[in-house]
Amino acid sequence: MTSATDDVEEPAQDRADRAHEADRLLRRLFASAAPTSGDPRAGEGLALVAVGGYGRSELSPFSDLDVVLLHDSGIPAERVQEVAEAIWYPLWDLKVDLDHSVRDAAQMRETAQQDHRAAMGMLDARTVAGDSGLVLALRSHVLADWRRDARRRVAEVRDAREERVERFGWLAHTAVPDLKESGGGLRDGVVLRALVATWLVDVPQAESEHLRSELLDVRDALHAVVGRRNDRLGPELMVDVAERLGQDPEQLDLHVRNVGRRMAHLSALTWRRIEDVIDPALKRRAGTHNARVQQVDQGVGRLDDEVVLTPDASPGKDPVLGLRAASHAAVAGLPLGSSTAARLARDLAPLPEPWPEEARRRLVDLLTAGPGLVPVWDELDYAGVVDRWLPEWSAIRLRGSSSPVHRFTVDRHSVETCVAATALRRDVDRPDLLAVAALLHDIGKGRPGDHSVVGEPVALEIARRWGFSEKESRTISRLVRWHLLLPTVATRRDIEDPSTAANVAEIVETTGFLDLLAALTEADARSTAPSAWSSWRSGLVHGLIEKTRDVLDDTVADANPDTYVGWPEHVPLPRAGVLGPEDLEVTVEEHHGGSLLTVVTADRPGITAQIAGGLALQGLAVRSVRLVTAGDAAASLWEVSRPDVDPAVLRERLRPVIAGEVDLPTRMRLKPVEGATSRVRIVPQSQQTATLLEVRAQDRRGLVWTVSNAIAELGYSIRSAHLSTYGDEARDVFYVVDADGDALDEASAARVRVAVDAALV
Repeated sequence: MTSATDDVEEPAQDRADRAHEADRLLRRLFASAAPTSGDPRAGEGLALVAVGGYGRSELSPFSDLDVVLLHDSGIPAERVQEVAEAIWYPLWDLKVDLDHSVRDAAQMRETAQQDHRAAMGMLDARTVAGDSGLVLALRSHVLADWRRDARRRVAEVRDAREERVERFGWLAHTAVPDLKESGGGLRDGVVLRALVATWLVDVPQAESEHLRSELLDVRDALHAVVGRRNDRLGPELMVDVAERLGQDPEQLDLHVRNVGRRMAHLSALTWRRIEDVIDPALKRRAGTHNARVQQVDQGVGRLDDEVVLTPDASPGKDPVLGLRAASHAAVAGLPLGSSTAARLARDLAPLPEPWPEEARRRLVDLLTAGPGLVPVWDELDYAGVVDRWLPEWSAIRLRGSSSPVHRFTVDRHSVETCVAATALRRDVDRPDLLAVAALLHDIGKGRPGDHSVVGEPVALEIARRWGFSEKESRTISRLVRWHLLLPTVATRRDIEDPSTAANVAEIVETTGFLDLLAALTEADARSTAPSAWSSWRSGLVHGLIEKTRDVLDDTVADANPDTYVGWPEHVPLPRAGVLGPEDLEVTVEEHHGGSLLTVVTADRPGITAQIAGGLALQGLAVRSVRLVTAGDAAASLWEVSRPDVDPAVLRERLRPVIAGEVDLPTRMRLKPVEGATSRVRIVPQSQQTATLLEVRAQDRRGLVWTVSNAIAELGYSIRSAHLSTYGDEARDVFYVVDADGDALDEASAARVRVAVDAALV
């Protein structure tokens, strides 16, 4: 990077020159305070030592002078004090910012053993004046201690770094980055130097030092602009700093954030290698240490605590492979291997447009994974994979927000909104549409015009490309268009005026869309800043939502129980009177990377629970279910994740379950989950031919059996069912009838709701 002004044309040399000028001043003071014959840097038993940035000869315009007066323990304290005062007082008179201390070698070594930051500073110690042998001995001892205790010390450094990043955020994504303390900043560069010194890990030092030098150049210009020590590159300073460096402000902002992202990525790789070195025993005890790749999905495996591609994976022939690997890593909370991401970016075949169903489903799995999404998305984006799936992302990548309330760049804010939306997914009918809208809600930024208006057609085309139906795509694009509607109206209009809610209702049209918009509004605000979702603001928004809901019709039309949307035309519906009590028909066909199972048997109370339990015992994860009955026959269509189901084997394993020979209540124990509780409700209808029971819960083994069994134990039957899974969220609707085939009365329906709710705890 070059400057538009002569005095900062060579920033690195300027930093060295400042350090050399400080050296000359300190040597003069030291020579006067502790005169010796011969070389003034060869004082006996006394030395001035530069540590930290000064030790590296890197002085920004307003950096402190980190100096230690090091002395032999045999020199009288009075003499040491006399020399110290003869050096410090003139520096204070000259208004030099001084970070000083007076210690003997033993004290320095003890300090280094107690404080990892002091130790890292001493690793860069340099003799300025006096007894260089004293300094060389100190450095040798500190370095030996650092290497001897490396496993303990790096744990301290890691914990301190995590606390620092929690406080200062990431240089690449924080709205107002701290060039020194933010993750990926100057402090991380110094930490990498210290980690190399442990001999536990190697680091591409040329790259890390280049990145650190780039950030130092920017900090030098920042100091020069503000006229004091400062590490926070606020937007109000960007124009002047950029001008000093001969750059455009937007160009400088992207440059700094990109350097921070590269430094953070290098640090992440280094820490991952460090963990492999310092925790191998822990991995063996946990049973995760294995040099072999353990396959977890088609083409996807785990190697220790990292998601990688299996040896037989073929990215060039399997375009869904990247989404499959990414979704598994995010859901499992594991990192996606950097070499894996790089290989995907290089070799991954393009997805057909529109995307196949498996690709769309894996994308939803990724976007609804919660906090695990963030590091996986970062790795994919750094490698260039995201551009393959979402080329529109480049317009918002590392782009700072024009609003001072935002704490993240636009791209990180969008990903964080997905994370926040995951906590609200139980509030909506379609968590998949919410997740996609969360990712795309600011996709219009970086383009001329109102980003909500501009983003609507962009989001529409993306959703279509990703394989969503036209209706679903328009819902996503409308969410992008109106994602600021509720907070804008709630804070600028009188929500007590009936026309306010009426106007909002005219836009949202349905309660389902209102629920999606409400969840997106809250997720957007929570990922912006705490002040964006204050109790006052959230109260106004929720008040508007409820008033709008009162305007809308909150009824759900009854579905025809015998003609289900989603039942394939080539699969015949069951015919009454053709099956005996023991008859069981099972057919299997490949379906979107998994299998579609058709199970036909005689209808009787509890049959749905038995089939669900039997499938769960075989380890088959259910994606969706369609169930219909006709007289004494029942047919169910089960979409499962496994692609290689043998119908003959499955039939024989289902027979004893359906015959009642397997104790399902003992075998099927629903695994508890932390976080949001399940939600069970009776759906209101304008016409009732069955009672609609809706269950919103986290999908896991035994969920369908648990609900079905609770209904069967009360003596009621499931006439038909519509079960769907979006990411890890189940949206299950059961059509429940009594012994006469009629809808339940109000009291019976309430008993069913309570029983199912209790079973899901």
